[in-house]
Amino acid sequence: MAPARKHRDSILEHAVRLFRERGYASTGLNDILAASGAPKGSLYHYFPGGKAQIGAEAVRLAGEKVAGTLRAIAADEADAADIPRRYFAMLSGWLATSAFRDGSPIAATLLETVSDHELIRAEGAGAYGAAIEVLREAFVRGGIEPRRAARIAGLVLAALEGALLHARVFRDPAPLLDAAEELAAVITAAQRRP
Repeated sequence: MAPARKHRDSILEHAVRLFRERGYASTGLNDILAASGAPKGSLYHYFPGGKAQIGAEAVRLAGEKVAGTLRAIAADEADAADIPRRYFAMLSGWLATSAFRDGSPIAATLLETVSDHELIRAEGAGAYGAAIEVLREAFVRGGIEPRRAARIAGLVLAALEGALLHARVFRDPAPLLDAAEELAAVITAAQRRP
């Protein structure tokens, strides 16, 4: 990887981590630069749109990781009901490892910016849309009618964000694991409908 590209990637990766830990508003450009080790000139060269551009690209990058992880889990699972179980269990482990400091960089950034930054909102819509589509496809393969599969996929994502927040607030992975079980029951019931 070229050194200059390395700085760009490092800025984005550290922005995702900092937004996940602190939120968008509480993370300054100097924080991102210090964490990334990139020179200040790299920030302005690669991100002429400033913090809003970094926020948008961080949301896109985080969204790609979420969709990729869901795609890999869906490819491995024979039963679509096991997809939320496995993904939410993975997140509960990651959350416990961070001592419940880390949250969703996508949700944290969007909650703080959606009204003011169209670029970030659009990347958030793309990130959520991609994850929903991965889940929808997996649920259709699992025997759920396409329109219902899309609604359940949206429900999984909404439950994920809420359960992740609850797990952080209560410092307990149970909200994630409980949500996964309830979602699995919904998916199983939808698979059985004629």
